[in-house]
Amino acid sequence: MQPNLFKRRLIARSQQLGIWSMLASGNVVEVLTQSDYDWIMIDTEHAANEVPMVQEQLRSAAQSLMSAVVRPSTNDPVQIKRLLDIGAQTLLVPMVNTPDEAQRAASAMRYPPAGIRGVSAATRANRYGRDSDYLHGANDEVCLLVQLETAQALANLEAIAAVDGLFIGPSDLAAALGHLGDFRHPDVQAAIVDALGRAHRCGKPIGILMTDPLLSAAYLRDGFDYVALATDIGILRSGSESALKQGRSDSSHSRKESA
Repeated sequence: MQPNLFKRRLIARSQQLGIWSMLASGNVVEVLTQSDYDWIMIDTEHAANEVPMVQEQLRSAAQSLMSAVVRPSTNDPVQIKRLLDIGAQTLLVPMVNTPDEAQRAASAMRYPPAGIRGVSAATRANRYGRDSDYLHGANDEVCLLVQLETAQALANLEAIAAVDGLFIGPSDLAAALGHLGDFRHPDVQAAIVDALGRAHRCGKPIGILMTDPLLSAAYLRDGFDYVALATDIGILRSGSESALKQGRSDSSHSRKESA
């Protein structure tokens, strides 16, 4: 079966740079995966994305060496099963606050006796029944990342950390700490840095999404193991606004010269 390169790099503690896709488009994923990022997040929590669409995005990602990570909308065993069956290997489960919730996700990721994942003889993940090694190898290749987005989750960090990796959701964490819309607040940043240190002390890799280049650079220097640096929506928004600003400036200069 296909080796999970993201998980292997995570275990090796190789720092990985990622990009976040929310536009629910196989074409967008294809464009992004032809760049040189290590991983791409295919989001279904805050995106108009459904399983058939995610499958097309996974097909686009599979044309490159970039690892695809999928974020389900919730910690639901049925949704997790469906995403694994269409070929996702690494999932980022949002809003995990307790060890029991982390265990629920871990169990949904794995076949019995290690978990409760349902068995299908013919899925995209097992090459429609052609991969005879899949059922016995999948438990080793799947990778579970969980998001810590509340004060409760941070308090339980060490108990939650039995999963493959942790991930900070800065926007939800800021809201939970009383600073809605302000992830730059000193209290939020202190909580993030504290989580990084605690994760590493218990031997667990930890990641974050941060589109502020100064903060993302600081997080990489501090030792975050995997960092998403940009989103497709952000790139499209800033690129279109930059082009318009330049065009208006050029147009203004042209009118002045012809006056």
